[in-house]
Amino acid sequence: MTYVKLAQSLLVRRLVLQLLMVLSVFASLTMPAHAGAYEDYFKAAKLDDAATITSLLQRGFDPNTVESERGDSGLILALREKSMKVFPVLMNARDINVNLRANNGDTALMIAAYTANKPAVEALLAKDATVNQDGWTALHYAAAIGDNDIVNLLLEKSAVLDAPSPNKTTPIMMAARGGHIYTVKALLDAGADASLKNDAGMSAIDFAQQGGHEDIVEGLTYRLKKAGKL
Repeated sequence: MTYVKLAQSLLVRRLVLQLLMVLSVFASLTMPAHAGAYEDYFKAAKLDDAATITSLLQRGFDPNTVESERGDSGLILALREKSMKVFPVLMNARDINVNLRANNGDTALMIAAYTANKPAVEALLAKDATVNQDGWTALHYAAAIGDNDIVNLLLEKSAVLDAPSPNKTTPIMMAARGGHIYTVKALLDAGADASLKNDAGMSAIDFAQQGGHEDIVEGLTYRLKKAGKL
């Protein structure tokens, strides 16, 4: 091999090595996860570790990754665990999907409603979180815990008043079951139909009776008689 060819060969090898080094550095910066990043992400979401979440997102970790057991997204898990430092980080993550559904159908909005987290509900609605869907809805959950502020927020976003759960249970039934008389009244005033029955043949009055909430039983009975539905 001539000196020129040897020099050219060495130059090519050097360039190849340099290219490989650049690609290696680039990959370390842009790979969505290293071994264990998946576990780190969901652990951080649960423990309200915003710094770790931020670091993972900066390295390219997909904020819409779901965990395998329940199908929870990081956003759903953060809300369930009340990780309110992580929540805004994920809400501002690029390409975040606020409408991902867990295996049981729960969404971030539903969990925010169930945990009476009004600021989170407002933030999710501002990001066009889906209010109405097949099955259980955020209104069911808000009614179940008797949070009228969240109920009203959802109604302002055209939540379906008599949305049927998989077994045809409606939000007013959930409110009656929980003994939340003011929520029952709010739903009635908005036009909810208290005469409806679910697949088990139970109405809102039946749910109230089952829970021993006689004040709700009396109020619903009066309303239904007045409307000619009883």
